[in-house]
Amino acid sequence: MSYKSILVNLDIDGPIAPVVTAATGLALRSDARLIGFCAADAYLPVTGPEGAALAAEVMQQMRDDDRRRFEELRGEFEKLVAGAVETEWRSASEGPTYALVQTSRAADLIITQARRGAATGDRARAADPGSVVLQAGRPLLVVGADAPQPPGRKVVVAWKDTREARRAVMDAVPLLRTAEDVAVVTVAPTIDDWAREGIADVAAFLARHGIAARSEAIESSQESESLLEFIDGHDADLVVSGAYGHSRLREWAFGGVTRSLLDELRLNRFMSS
Repeated sequence: MSYKSILVNLDIDGPIAPVVTAATGLALRSDARLIGFCAADAYLPVTGPEGAALAAEVMQQMRDDDRRRFEELRGEFEKLVAGAVETEWRSASEGPTYALVQTSRAADLIITQARRGAATGDRARAADPGSVVLQAGRPLLVVGADAPQPPGRKVVVAWKDTREARRAVMDAVPLLRTAEDVAVVTVAPTIDDWAREGIADVAAFLARHGIAARSEAIESSQESESLLEFIDGHDADLVVSGAYGHSRLREWAFGGVTRSLLDELRLNRFMSS
């Protein structure tokens, strides 16, 4: 099992170097094709009936500007990759989250960078990573703002015995195979035999894939805080977890740990749903 096609999402307003550097390193490690992607939508200016023609003209100008920016980013993307791996370029003049979710069908893994956590703010200019991971059907690697490149030297698997966590561990196997240190960690108010058996099974599963992993059980009612303390204490540069959420009035509501990890901008976060 390996990633053969990696989709790297680029924000139209940049900068793109950190995420392209990380994506190129992973594509090189996996001998994968790297798809550079950017999408942005134009705003429809708010005017009265008498301003409809002017609004349409302004909107078309915004779209033309975006298309020119796409070409600039394509050139920057190809310059950063510098022929290290096979590449492809795609762009779309539509909502970035929707466009990225649709394009994810072409890839094994999505890589993006979020400078504002779970919600990027401007939905017309940047994809929302929380919505992407819950809709794409592909694992998502969110590159941290100041995280080392490429990610995956020391990895913490944030384990919770759920479908989402099982999917994330399976999806992360290609990354975990090249890690120097892997810890499977569970945090719960009470650590019982069932919890210990769970992390032992995950460690054994990884061992059968050639991955040496140790298991850690932390008894704490402060799940998010204790997990982040463990990550910091072990100098981890990548966190693997399930993404837990549901749609509420067309907005995504997340569980506590998922929200904490998405908002922790300094970390590289690998998530599946």
